[in-house]
Amino acid sequence: MQNAEVIPVAFDLSTLVPRSVASLYSHLVTRPTGQALRLGIESQIREIGSFCVSVLDFSQVVVLDYSCADEVIAKLIMNYQRDDRANDAYFVVRGLAEEHTDPIEEVLVRHKLALVAEIDSAYVLLGHASDVERTIWRELENHGNAEPHELARSNGHSLAETATALNALHMRRAVLRRATSPRFYSLTALLQNN
Repeated sequence: MQNAEVIPVAFDLSTLVPRSVASLYSHLVTRPTGQALRLGIESQIREIGSFCVSVLDFSQVVVLDYSCADEVIAKLIMNYQRDDRANDAYFVVRGLAEEHTDPIEEVLVRHKLALVAEIDSAYVLLGHASDVERTIWRELENHGNAEPHELARSNGHSLAETATALNALHMRRAVLRRATSPRFYSLTALLQNN
C-alpha cells in the first residue's frame, strides 16, 4: 500500500464546535455537544470516501467531560469498527492535557477500545490493550510497517501471538491493514509520510 492512498485529515475540535453547536466553544461538555461534534467529523470523513487517518486536535479544548468523551471518542471509533461503515477511518489524538486523558482513557477502557495519542511529543496507546498488544504496537511504531513474521523476529513473541495482537489492534482501529495484504501500518508513520 502506498502512503498516498491514505488521506490524513486534521480536526481542530475547538473550531468544529462552533460550527456544530452554538455554545461552549472550547468546553466539550454534555452528550449533545459530543454528538454534534461527532456527526460533524463523520460527515467530513464521508466526503473523503476512502482510507483516512483523522487527527483529532484537543490543544485548544479547555474542558472535556466523560459524557462528551464517550459521545465523541468512543462512538466515533465504534462506528468505524462496524462492517457497514461508509469508509475506513482511523484516529489519532493530539494536544491532550492530563484533564483530557483521564476521561478519554476511562471511556476507551469501558468500551474495550484503543486509541493512538500524541502526549508530550511521544505517541502512546491509550485504552484497552494487553501487555503483548502494547509491546507489538510499540514494535510496529518503530518499524513503521511490517508483516507479522517480521515483527515476531524482534519482539520476543511467537508468530501466532504477534499476528493475533496485530489483528486485535487493527479491529480496534489502532493500526491499519488492508484486507488484501498481510502488512500492517503504524498510524503515526502514515501521518509522517504524507
